[in-house]
Amino acid sequence: MLDKDTKKFTLWVLAWPIFIELFLQFLLGAVDTLMVSRISDDAVAVVGFSNQLFQAVTTLFMTVASGAGILIAQKLGSGSTLDARKIAIMALSVSTLIGAALSVSLYAFPTQIASVLQLPDRLMPLAGTYISIVGGGMVLIAMMSTMSTVIRNTGNTKGPMYTAVGMNIIHVVMNYGFIFGAFGLPQWGLAGVALSTVISRLFAVLVLLFMFLRSFEYRIRWKEFRLFDRPLFREILNIGWPLGVNMSCWVFSQLIIYTFIAQLGAVELAARTYMNTLESMCFLLGMSIAMGAQIQIAHLYGAGRTEQAYKAAYRALGVGIIFVGLNALLIYVFGSRILGWFTADPEIIAIGVSLLGLNLILQPGKLLNMTLGNSLNALGDTRFTMYISLGSMWVIATGLSYVLGIHMGWGLVGIYCCMITDEYVRGVWSFFRWRGRKALRKAEMAQIGRADSPAAPGDPAAAGV
Repeated sequence: MLDKDTKKFTLWVLAWPIFIELFLQFLLGAVDTLMVSRISDDAVAVVGFSNQLFQAVTTLFMTVASGAGILIAQKLGSGSTLDARKIAIMALSVSTLIGAALSVSLYAFPTQIASVLQLPDRLMPLAGTYISIVGGGMVLIAMMSTMSTVIRNTGNTKGPMYTAVGMNIIHVVMNYGFIFGAFGLPQWGLAGVALSTVISRLFAVLVLLFMFLRSFEYRIRWKEFRLFDRPLFREILNIGWPLGVNMSCWVFSQLIIYTFIAQLGAVELAARTYMNTLESMCFLLGMSIAMGAQIQIAHLYGAGRTEQAYKAAYRALGVGIIFVGLNALLIYVFGSRILGWFTADPEIIAIGVSLLGLNLILQPGKLLNMTLGNSLNALGDTRFTMYISLGSMWVIATGLSYVLGIHMGWGLVGIYCCMITDEYVRGVWSFFRWRGRKALRKAEMAQIGRADSPAAPGDPAAAGV
């Protein structure tokens, strides 16, 4: 019989609320895209482009949040609850400061940033409005992302899920009101959609803050946000900075790829945005399993249960491939019909349909890469995933995308081929790294060393990580 704490960190208990949360986030994006498409396809292109920009800048605070999340799960696994609590407090404080600085920059210079990223001139007025409003609320994303990460890594994946439900309801209702002038709201179009996004995120931040303050055995007090423990923060950065580089590689490579697509034209940019929505449908459950596995493996690793941690990654991979493959097949069969829900432009639909078969190949590679990459990150082996990301994403996903997509004229098909190759290259490297058990063997040797050398009661060496 599993004890209560062990049950809290089983894959199913962790993964299904994450799936609901991700599904609702996807629904938020899909409803955004569907509703914004009633304004214009240009507005859709702006939203898709802007979201890539926002993902790029979020890496600055997600470096701290992601490193803190993994370390919190490890510390809880080893029984170091007070250290986990300190890490959570520092992560939120630092992330909020970074988010506030980003908010000021995006609010003050929206069109200048869009111009540097090669957005077509005809889209610039819409981009200036959307980026200034949503980007001006970047501090809310910083707080929301950090608190969700901390809360999930304590084993409470349901809290962020319930928050996502409320946030989505508010966002959808306000979107409808601002786009169509319903519920007594002004008909503000894309500006209204941006304002709706910020208001719904403010709601999420308030709810998550309530949960965050109560996530540990002792309630977090406001005065504790002045806390700064240098050794613990160094541990966060040791895990977090390679994660930050890894995330930066992905989002900035995607952002550059979006600039390549923008050179192809607004039609291709809109088609890629719609396809991104369809791809998210495919991968939601696989991503939630990979995220749940990371929390579970970090907790097992912290508790010294290395063999169980090793097998957990393969179990997550086996379950995930079934769901991802099935979802990708459904999208392949019904994709053209779904695209018709978003746009009536036959050229955009034709481009999207041409990519459905490639998506069927792409999704299993993404699952392999994410599941085993997250498993390595859970052990703190983040530098390896950083190194392979630096090589593969920039040489294959980005460099070859320009060669095939732009220089050789293959367009979106060429770009997708490079994205597929990148995912499988990183996935295969991660597979062999996990199979070699390098980080796990280090932990096992450390356990043997601690067992062979007696430690005095209260000696920190006896606790381990």
